Amino acid sequence: MIERFNELRNTALLVSVFVIAGCGGGDGGGADAGAADAAPAESPVDAATAGNVAGMVTFSGAAPMMAEINMGSEATCAAKHSTTPTEEGFVGGENGGLANVFVYVKEGLESLSFPTPTAAVVLNQDGCMYRPHVLGVQVGQDIAIRNSDGLLHNINASPTENRGFNVSQPVDMETNRSFPVAEVMVPVRCDVHGWMNSYIGIVDHPYFAVSASDGSVSLDGLPPGDYVIEAWHEQLGTMTSNVTVTTGGTTEISFEFTEVMAGSPVPMGEPIDLLHPDGHQAVDH
Repeated sequence: MIERFNELRNTALLVSVFVIAGCGGGDGGGADAGAADAAPAESPVDAATAGNVAGMVTFSGAAPMMAEINMGSEATCAAKHSTTPTEEGFVGGENGGLANVFVYVKEGLESLSFPTPTAAVVLNQDGCMYRPHVLGVQVGQDIAIRNSDGLLHNINASPTENRGFNVSQPVDMETNRSFPVAEVMVPVRCDVHGWMNSYIGIVDHPYFAVSASDGSVSLDGLPPGDYVIEAWHEQLGTMTSNVTVTTGGTTEISFEFTEVMAGSPVPMGEPIDLLHPDGHQAVDH
């Protein structure tokens, strides 16, 4: 009887060991493996060897006049502006600086894969204007589209490579959207207020920027190598520049748009609607 008891006890102990090991209690570390799987993807770029690109986007010649916006029918929005707002197709700064130009690496990063940022980029409707007028995101990154006016807006995005959407926002609220395919650029408009428009650049890496009010722009942390940088403007078209980035260095870049470029082809194809081949846009409420 005693021998039988000892045999059963040893069997139970052996089973317990296997159960504990299977639950991650052994050196195999099931819990550790799970934590590793959940860890966010890292950038493939070694910051210690990276370099930068920085410079200016300028305009020379007679700048076009932007039309004033009549917000007489929207007192709530009009009250948010200290002066009469104007359309934002052309914003020039001091010393010829040109704002709202989307600058990004067009070629040179094809062999690398970058993690999708977890933080959303905000596109705000405030004062019956889109803020910012031009923005960039990575493929798959959330765009938090916000209505801060408390009155009816709708966001009508008309991409060429991605699926379009038309979202109604009748009150203060926020809607999240993302694009799975790289595309430069995606036009966005509000069908309620015809003057409201914005542009979104979607790229598959983090090396993009929008020129500031003085025309300055920078792309930081690029791996050493040769690149084609493109600058996109909604009225003046595009320009490209070839640059070489070296470890720890800052490569200067310059884009000069001119008045003779006004009316140049601006890369944006005819919008498509994957759900409605007849061309009618689905409305997402």
